[in-house]
Amino acid sequence: MLETTPEERERQFDKMWDAGGFAFWLANYQDMFFSKEANDVIADYLKRKIRSVVNDPAIAEKLTPKSYPYGTKRQPLDTNYFETFNKKNVALVDASTDGPIEEITPNGIRAGGKEYPLDIIVIATGFDAMTGPLKNLGIKGRGGRTLAQEWADGPQTYLGLAIAGYPNLFTITGPQSPSVLSNMPVSIEQHVEWITECIAHMRRNKLSTIEASPQAQDAWGAHVAEIVNSTLMPGTNSWYMGANIEGKPRRFMPYLGPEGVGGYRRKCAEVAEKGYEGFVFRSTGQSGSMHTIAAE
Repeated sequence: MLETTPEERERQFDKMWDAGGFAFWLANYQDMFFSKEANDVIADYLKRKIRSVVNDPAIAEKLTPKSYPYGTKRQPLDTNYFETFNKKNVALVDASTDGPIEEITPNGIRAGGKEYPLDIIVIATGFDAMTGPLKNLGIKGRGGRTLAQEWADGPQTYLGLAIAGYPNLFTITGPQSPSVLSNMPVSIEQHVEWITECIAHMRRNKLSTIEASPQAQDAWGAHVAEIVNSTLMPGTNSWYMGANIEGKPRRFMPYLGPEGVGGYRRKCAEVAEKGYEGFVFRSTGQSGSMHTIAAE
């Protein structure tokens, strides 16, 4: 971005803006994810767009993000979102400046000493993304160790598919896989197909259990961290980092692969082709004894 002229950048921004969808986020200059200077340029364009759409300058200012780089929080799609604030029956109340919500009344909400009449209240309070549901299931691994204990300092997985010490547990689009940074149905299909073939492999070879090796899990976690730490993502209080949940460890939970989803798919296929490299199998012999097989 910084190597192009302002005029060329503006034409590119306009092209992506008019394309709509995720184009502005994913098909734009990629150095905006790594360079704060580049990110500031694209953020300035978006701020100008918001101000051009929202008629009231004070409301436009409230709607303009200031505390984080563009693209480091979940990029939403909208249909006339900013235009909505130009309607006479729409008010924007900023709880951080206009006063917090005090109570829900029979007629609406009282905030900052003022009552706002409402017909419907939509409560969007956030969610414990990626790890919350898995931890709340009460899953236990070897030695009775719960997954909540295992992930006390943040999720640790191998490929976002398996966890050391938790045999025969597969986490479809789990932490440290592309998951929420991808087309989720397609990523779910990829994981289901990989797991299906893995189970078939185990049946063909009379293998009873599979789990990630601690070494492979540590190496994958280091790889995930190395990539994201080269970007602007860790500096933002987003749910990608678990920052929306009080007390939750700050750790980037998806996988931001250097070659996108395609590179991740190739990695998973390569692991399978190498006899499930990084996994440990156990087989039950005719005597009933267990045999450990490491595919490192």
